Amino acid sequence: MKFVNIFLSADKHSRPKALSIEEERFLRIFYENKLREVCGAFYFPHKIQATALIYFKRFYLQWSVMEHHPKDIILTCIYTACKIEENHVSAEELGKGISQDHQVILNNEMLVLQSLEFDLIVYAPYRSVEGFINDMEDYFRENDDQLQMLKEAGKAEVDRIMLTDAPLLFPPGQLALAALHQANEMQRVVDFERYLENMLSHQSSFHPFQDLSDNMNAIEMLVRTYKFPSDKDMKNINRKLKSCWGLSTNDDKKREKKSKQKSRHSSAEAQNGSSFT
Repeated sequence: MKFVNIFLSADKHSRPKALSIEEERFLRIFYENKLREVCGAFYFPHKIQATALIYFKRFYLQWSVMEHHPKDIILTCIYTACKIEENHVSAEELGKGISQDHQVILNNEMLVLQSLEFDLIVYAPYRSVEGFINDMEDYFRENDDQLQMLKEAGKAEVDRIMLTDAPLLFPPGQLALAALHQANEMQRVVDFERYLENMLSHQSSFHPFQDLSDNMNAIEMLVRTYKFPSDKDMKNINRKLKSCWGLSTNDDKKREKKSKQKSRHSSAEAQNGSSFT
């Protein structure tokens, strides 16, 4: 009996600890920002970035980061978003641009599509921002540089909102209004509450002003409480994640060395092959 207890105790201590909910969230946040960096490096429009972010967020409603590493999934999300938004970039071009194996992108494509249940149409708030600005021009009878500045500031606020969970909880129109409201708080371009009350009074559906205001406040709260993980956080998370997968630092170094050797071997073969042409 004593032997069994010792065995169970040893097994318990040797078993790797799973990431906490907070640690999983931090890892997703880290790679959502990496996703934005990749889109920025390729000069993709806001719509592609927003679509890829929504794909990424929805994917991890179905999976844990301990099952599929985000660094691989973000690339497939970007690749899929480019195809859906008709701004096609080949997997090879995408992988080459960020020094990643394009085959990883293709290998995960069906997994991502199935996880999204092939529901690939995304309505981002950016177009709604432009629509509300056009409406404000008519309502306030103004068409000046200040409203255009408000539009650009509103789009910048949308960028911040898209990194939170708000896109999974609220419709694009409310996200756009929250972004414009926050931008207007800083610039004081228009009487925003008067505009909202007028807009709601002309809608056929019943949306009380207070309900809309509460939702906008909730969106803004998500932005204010957004927290990016520190380097220390990420170091601890990556160590735990490797432990979950049974990977040690030595394993990583060996795999990296093997990969480099394989890459050099392939390059040598390519050069030798090209010399015969």
